[in-house]
Amino acid sequence: MSSDAVTVVGFVLLFALILLRVPIGMAMGLVGVGGFAYLSGGGPALKIVGHTSMRTVTDFSFAIVPLFLLMGSFATTSGMSRELFRAGNAFLGHLRGGLGIATIAACGGFAAICGSSVATAATFSRVAYPEMRAYGYPQSFATGVIAAGGTLGIMIPPSTVFAVYGLITDQDIGKLFIAGVMPGILAMCMYMLTITVIGMVRPNFLPPGKSVTWKERAESLREIWATLLLFAFVIGGIYGGLFTATEAAGMGAAGAFIIGVVRGRLSRKDIRRSLLDTTRVTAAIFTILIGAILFGYFLTITQTPQKVTEFLTNLGIGRYGVLALIMLMYLVLGCLMDALAMIILTVPIIFPVIKELGFDPIWFGVIIVMTVELGLIHPPVGMNIFVIKSVVEDVKISTVFYGVLPFIVTDILRLVLLIAFPIIALWLPSRM
Repeated sequence: MSSDAVTVVGFVLLFALILLRVPIGMAMGLVGVGGFAYLSGGGPALKIVGHTSMRTVTDFSFAIVPLFLLMGSFATTSGMSRELFRAGNAFLGHLRGGLGIATIAACGGFAAICGSSVATAATFSRVAYPEMRAYGYPQSFATGVIAAGGTLGIMIPPSTVFAVYGLITDQDIGKLFIAGVMPGILAMCMYMLTITVIGMVRPNFLPPGKSVTWKERAESLREIWATLLLFAFVIGGIYGGLFTATEAAGMGAAGAFIIGVVRGRLSRKDIRRSLLDTTRVTAAIFTILIGAILFGYFLTITQTPQKVTEFLTNLGIGRYGVLALIMLMYLVLGCLMDALAMIILTVPIIFPVIKELGFDPIWFGVIIVMTVELGLIHPPVGMNIFVIKSVVEDVKISTVFYGVLPFIVTDILRLVLLIAFPIIALWLPSRM
């Protein structure tokens, strides 16, 4: 068979394995090694398995992934999410739809110290959902708000997906983090505006919450000092050039640990659970990374990225036409696989196209993360939807998808805005 035929067969086998529920890291590794062995021989294929596995788990750059995950785990265990929700509720809960707005604000704050959409959605399913239901909010709206707010976990830095994109494309992870700040704030504002509009159009749909005194509001602000300090320490350190993104991950994990211990929020049992949870998630991510790198060798030997670049750039539809096709591809893939797997599988193929078309790689990273973010709530898969379902067992999947529809429209509009005005993402990095 020709290399092109081998490539087609490889992708068919890859998606077949995924549909058979083989873990995507294993599927990519099997297809990559098998394809490489077919074209280059079994000896070289076996050598790259050992070399790739050892290099990935010992590379200092990849330490950013478990360290930021550990920071988020310590922050979750020490109860920072509840403090953020109480503060948001104190200031916004009395408005029509205010509990939903407070949930978005709290999700944004928690995303700034967590970096995981799944963790954000799971946490606020426990924290915010009971409150919204107690005040008479419909199930669809309450779960839809949490699903949408959870997506902020990978947009507002620090973000595991930004880190992986930076590692794959050899981009400055610090600049990627900073580039996500303004789009993340824009996402929060647009989600809040969406809730406000729903409350205006359907005033009986979203009842106002309880009003509190200014004294209680001031007390709620005092509780979130730890979150503000941790975010300012990590992101301020990167922006100010005090340390690299990987060093920031280590400092953030240590900072979250010290704050939790000093406040008496982390027992030995909590610390052990956080370490074990981080280890499990890290093992899953590194399995995907190793599988993707092995699959990348297969793509390299078949010259797939170069051929895809040549094909797309010769379509004659202009660079924004090509970008639209890429975004459409990601929306379709978002219905089939999780966010990190999409990034790792597709970016090595798509990134050369982006460079050839002259798009800014930092801006494209933000665009990709926003599109992947949409996949987290897009039917029929929507990872955040199933996370919420696993926590709130009495809600139907269809109910959550119905509640998240207005936020999908909001996300598409935000994606258009960022494509039309790249300065939204690039202004802060240009000041570094």
